[in-house]
Amino acid sequence: MKKFLEEFKKFVTRGNVMDMAIGVIIGGAFTAITSALVANVITPLLAVAFNSPNPDALNITLRAAEGEKEAIVLGLGTFIGAIINFLIIALVLFSVIKAINKASEMTKSKQKKEEEEAAAKAAAEAAAKPTTEELLASILEELKKK
Repeated sequence: MKKFLEEFKKFVTRGNVMDMAIGVIIGGAFTAITSALVANVITPLLAVAFNSPNPDALNITLRAAEGEKEAIVLGLGTFIGAIINFLIIALVLFSVIKAINKASEMTKSKQKKEEEEAAAKAAAEAAAKPTTEELLASILEELKKK
């Protein structure tokens, strides 16, 4: 688990273009799911944990509305939801990239093994053929017999 978390931290902090492209695509696909999860499951649980009647109670009003002036509200509930949303998407992307990298390693390993087997086969075939000296020696023996 510790290694997994270290790899996840490394993934989140590196700037690989391919990983980022995949992140944008899959992130867009998972936005609706993660937003629903955060808004309908996690945020209400946070509201219960903070003993508030609804998730909006996690917000802090800096200035109340007065006349035509709007209220100034620090949206902590919304911010925490966005952080949780990001972490869920990043974790899913990390898992996908990890699976892709593992598949790529397996493919490379298989190709390397096939190349090694082909080289070993070629070496065995070369070893089975007589050398020039061996051919000349056998020709000389045949000539001596005649």
